[in-house]
Amino acid sequence: MARSPHILLNAFNMNCVGHINHGLWTHPRDRSGDYNTLPYWTDLARTLERGLFDGLFLADIVGVYDVYQGNVDLPLRESIQLPVNDPLMLVSAMAAATRHLGFGVTVNLSYEQPYLLARRFSTLDHLTSGRIGWNIVTGYLDSAARAMGLAGQAPHDERYDRADEFMDVLYQLWEGSWEDGAVLRDKARRLFTDPAKVHEVKHQGRWFQLQGYHLAEPSPQRTPVLFQAGSSGRGQRFAARHAECVFISPPDKATARRTVQSLREALVQAGRQPDDVKVFMGTAVVTGRTAAEARDLYADYLQYASRDAGLAHFAASVGVDFARYDLDAPVDYQPGQAIESARRSAQEHGWTRRKLLQLFELGGRYPAIVGDAQQVADELQSWIADTGIDGFNLSRTVVPESYEHFIDLVVPELQNRGVYKTTYETGSLRHKLLGAGDQLPQQHAAAAFRRPTGS
Repeated sequence: MARSPHILLNAFNMNCVGHINHGLWTHPRDRSGDYNTLPYWTDLARTLERGLFDGLFLADIVGVYDVYQGNVDLPLRESIQLPVNDPLMLVSAMAAATRHLGFGVTVNLSYEQPYLLARRFSTLDHLTSGRIGWNIVTGYLDSAARAMGLAGQAPHDERYDRADEFMDVLYQLWEGSWEDGAVLRDKARRLFTDPAKVHEVKHQGRWFQLQGYHLAEPSPQRTPVLFQAGSSGRGQRFAARHAECVFISPPDKATARRTVQSLREALVQAGRQPDDVKVFMGTAVVTGRTAAEARDLYADYLQYASRDAGLAHFAASVGVDFARYDLDAPVDYQPGQAIESARRSAQEHGWTRRKLLQLFELGGRYPAIVGDAQQVADELQSWIADTGIDGFNLSRTVVPESYEHFIDLVVPELQNRGVYKTTYETGSLRHKLLGAGDQLPQQHAAAAFRRPTGS
């Protein structure tokens, strides 16, 4: 599978107020407080489709960020992903408002059962005409485990072992329960579905036992496009078996390059091609009609951003209460059950509380690209050339202007350079991103669960 000649681009968002760049909800032009209204989301979807974005990538968490200072006071005051609503509920409305925009939705499989989750994604794949993707996560918050009645999270690698079995069950439902051609819709013969082409799934595993039929008929993609964000060793092995798109959030190009190279090697070891997975990097962009205007806008945003809120978010990500440390004291980044790749990166860089507060000047840990359209385009192309990534998850700053500025200024510049599409291709989200048809290819692990026609 060849690399795309065009930069791939998702908007990165969440069904909440404060997502990545914390504190900017206080900006007088920001509308993120309207997150619990449908027009907020349908307007965003139409804006992104005007900009020919590949998709809207919706993050989600189960649980709360209670590591920093040992409580949720700051997350509540600053709306650090709290309150947060269900992202799946948004998709149908946004799909009705658009024709091409894809939707990558985060669902934590640690607190789901595969039988019903399979139906939810099949339903959305039908209703979006094949524009749905799933960001597979196993969770990292102890607060979520406690809220679900557990003493704590399962160990990091065990969560991935369980997730592997979860995916095998889903593949049996999505790929193997209904054959192609099972649904006839034959009114004359009163034959909607041919019973001979629908098969019961029987699974007896370590974590899951299932006996039943997939409740939904085959959807355009059958299996949604599979996103994944794990960069730990175990996470990359999981991605090498399952993922079609991987999301990374490196602090610099050298880290990004190593992560991408390691992932490509893992894909080959898993029997796939190095380019079978598209890699998206998280970033923020602040742009203007001139470089000076962009710098002024960035300075304006800084007045409202909350570094402390960014630190509280990161504390939950790595499982460290930075409130216990003086500004320049060495931080003990001991292995735990949070995001292993984030913890390891923080340890390798020796980030103190002061350094983190400096890094989070825009309220979050993603690198910000600031400049006019030419400067932003240069930097985006540089990241791709220097690291091997395929595209970007563009986080929001002030809503909706951050996306509108990018679309009005940067998109035309990228198009003029021939590195961004000028029209949408037809077909499913999978075909648009990967260019190899609507359904998973034969070299993917899911193919082993397909049932030969007539079997």
